[in-house]
Amino acid sequence: MNDDIRRKKLDSLFEAFSIISEESYVFLTDFTTRVSRWSANAVDYFGLEDEYMYMDERWRPKVHPDDVESYSDSIERIVSGTDNEHHMQYRVLANNGEYVVVTCRGVIIRDENGAPAYFGGAIKNHGLMSYIDTPTGLRSLYGFFDDFNSMVWKRRSAYVIMIGLNKFSNLNDVYGYKFGNSVLREIGNLIQEKFRNSGEVYRMDGTKFSVIVHDLTIEQIIDIYNEISETTVHDFYIGKERISVSLNAGAVLIDNSQISSKVFYSCLKYAYYESKNHRLGALTVFEEDTRENTRDYMEKLNIIRNSITDNCDGFYLCYQPIVNADTEELKGAEALVRWKNDKYGVVSPNQFIPALEQDPLFPELGNWILMTSVTDAKPLLTKYPDLILNVNVSYAQLEKGDFASKVLDIINEVGFPAANLCLEITERCRLLDMDLLKEVFEALKREGIKVALDDFGTGFSSIGVLREISVDTIKVDRDYVKNVEKSSSDQSTIKSISDLADAFSAEVCVEGVETAGMRDFLRKYSVNSLQGYYYSKPVSIEKFMRKYG
Repeated sequence: MNDDIRRKKLDSLFEAFSIISEESYVFLTDFTTRVSRWSANAVDYFGLEDEYMYMDERWRPKVHPDDVESYSDSIERIVSGTDNEHHMQYRVLANNGEYVVVTCRGVIIRDENGAPAYFGGAIKNHGLMSYIDTPTGLRSLYGFFDDFNSMVWKRRSAYVIMIGLNKFSNLNDVYGYKFGNSVLREIGNLIQEKFRNSGEVYRMDGTKFSVIVHDLTIEQIIDIYNEISETTVHDFYIGKERISVSLNAGAVLIDNSQISSKVFYSCLKYAYYESKNHRLGALTVFEEDTRENTRDYMEKLNIIRNSITDNCDGFYLCYQPIVNADTEELKGAEALVRWKNDKYGVVSPNQFIPALEQDPLFPELGNWILMTSVTDAKPLLTKYPDLILNVNVSYAQLEKGDFASKVLDIINEVGFPAANLCLEITERCRLLDMDLLKEVFEALKREGIKVALDDFGTGFSSIGVLREISVDTIKVDRDYVKNVEKSSSDQSTIKSISDLADAFSAEVCVEGVETAGMRDFLRKYSVNSLQGYYYSKPVSIEKFMRKYG
């Protein structure tokens, strides 16, 4: 076949590539003649002189000096036949003298004998896209979701990593925002450098980055992350200024299952915050530690999430009584959410709340819980006018700007008295802006709504939250009382918490009371109310009404 015929065939194939490639530059190389054809808009944007060139002779000199070695190595592996696919992110010099980030993907097309005939692919210019992150030049949160959703839809497997900076506001306070942007840019470059041949890097919201990795094991990813973290802590410079930046990271495996990208992303954020709050920044892989594997767990989460969009179908509430510690008369009830369906049966909230709290859809479930619980409990007020209904709220609900007004709208619609409602929060609320929390709860408390601090002592910041927010009740976690009859440390803990509550003018409610012996022992301390299986397991509103109504 002479060169003219091969050129016509090259052009025909090139046109086919161009039709199926959206918003990308196309390139195609004939391995026999070594002639490449490139999109005309690539020629214009990067100043390549002509649509035809020998291999990548005009493109390679445009690649950033720090990226050219990795780029060249990848191309050489294609030409030598070692690799069948080229997929990497790097920087290229544009016609205006500035470097832009591109993502290049190319594949080998073989002839009928299996020999390499063509190398073709597409290049995405992130500098032209509306959702590029200006400080770093990386694809932004919106670009991440485009690629993330596409990958889920195509059922491709990959690890997705989220990496974030600690105490970044301190850097801005000391050095200024311009310096802060330089820090983000250099850390983005460092992450891109370490994952260059195996992942695409994105700038997420705030001070977070993400990487989508297709070809590395989790052990390799952890090694790379540890290298990055070691550098940012011990050997990181902005100009001549040496600074130390600690990182956190979470990861989730996306396999070839049709699970909502929102569920995957919620799991990714959950793993990230586990790293931040409980693992001292170590890369934390999202794994369900029950008997089911992670994929089955995520499939369950996907179904549960869809249930929220279907008007919370499958969700229901149980109620556990709270009694006066001295008289054992009914003092209140805690509303506890459950979910069930034919495939999974009844699912405990501990199996879905922590991950779905990261989902923007979660406040919709919170509103349903509040509406249903005040509707269920209202008839009880006829017999128990002082009964307090406890409803758990998540920090995902609290960070919504309309949370307080939504709560008031719901209780006003039902006609449930504000003074009979207590909202339970946990120390995880410390993740939110404390000034915002104080403003929200001050507004609610002005209306008569009470606040309880749940699971007191199980986190790092319970006392800190107690100091900042005026709470009515401290709820002591069952782990602190399960051995209270015999354990001197448990007894000392209960006494200390009681004294602390007294100092803050708060009542004490002890959870997990399972025996008469525990009840009797706890009455020796300044405990106001008791809750646990000794009095009742959580039951449906119908059973609760039959017993107390």
